[in-house]
Amino acid sequence: MRRRVPPLRLTGFLAAAALVGLVSACGAAAPETQPHVAGQVRVVASFYPLELAAQQVGGDRVSVLSLTKPGVEPHDLELTARAVGRIAGADLVVYAEGFQPAVDAAVDQEAAGHALDVAPLANLDLLATPEDDGHGDPGHAHTDAEDPADGPGTARDPHFWLDPERYAAVATGIADRLGQVDTAHAADYSANGQAFAARLAALDGDFRAGLASCTSTDLVTSHAAFGYLSERYGFTQVPIAGVSPDVEPSAARLAQVADFVRQHHVTTIYTETLGEPQFADTISRSTGVRLAVLDPLEGLTRDSAGRDYFDVMRSNLTVLRAGQGCA
Repeated sequence: MRRRVPPLRLTGFLAAAALVGLVSACGAAAPETQPHVAGQVRVVASFYPLELAAQQVGGDRVSVLSLTKPGVEPHDLELTARAVGRIAGADLVVYAEGFQPAVDAAVDQEAAGHALDVAPLANLDLLATPEDDGHGDPGHAHTDAEDPADGPGTARDPHFWLDPERYAAVATGIADRLGQVDTAHAADYSANGQAFAARLAALDGDFRAGLASCTSTDLVTSHAAFGYLSERYGFTQVPIAGVSPDVEPSAARLAQVADFVRQHHVTTIYTETLGEPQFADTISRSTGVRLAVLDPLEGLTRDSAGRDYFDVMRSNLTVLRAGQGCA
């Protein structure tokens, strides 16, 4: 199980070396190189959705490095000393606090003055737990209005980019911050941010139309990545595992979700491109329910159903329409 790495009382290379030792997980190391053209703003993004937003907003005035390689589960990111050096040397680091502990630790130590935490921009107000939360409903998700304090065992859902409206708010915030870093081109960043937000608004319209009438509104997923999507489009997420996909669900949780599937006549259980499907497969075999792939878009791989966020999200829409019986 991952743990939050506390800030280190070191600087420079010593901090980077210490982070390499402390911030270890089962994922692959971060990229080592960053393409850069003289005069461009150096942006480091912690994982794919933030990389894409920074690229779309920055255009050819920025060079963007993603700390998470394609195909790597971003929750499990390791950082090398060189990657920490990239964070320290960037003009702007874009990340979501609480999603990748390795990045949080590096930003705390090396980039506190030139980092943008997008979590407040995205209004991360869903709290998810991997087990039954005491309501007797495996699909129940707290919001801040219900439970303003993050108690033991709770985790704040970071998957804002699966809600196009929240993603647009983050893109607008990135445009504002780039305008502060590079004031001469602030108007360009603002215009690019508006164009990206317009594409997201069109995507949102497609989802609203495509999911307006569905036979089932219960969304049984491998892990709790689809809370904001569910909230936006009228579903109830029933995750097998919690926000962290590498924390295995208990036998009691598997039995609880299987019972839910039977009682609510669920027809589809959704697995993921970067996650292991064994627990979803176990429930599928015990209930006779089919499996389908729903991509949480934490990163792109060769198996992704498209070349970018918009392609994969529209593929997700097609999968949801079939799996949820949408007219």
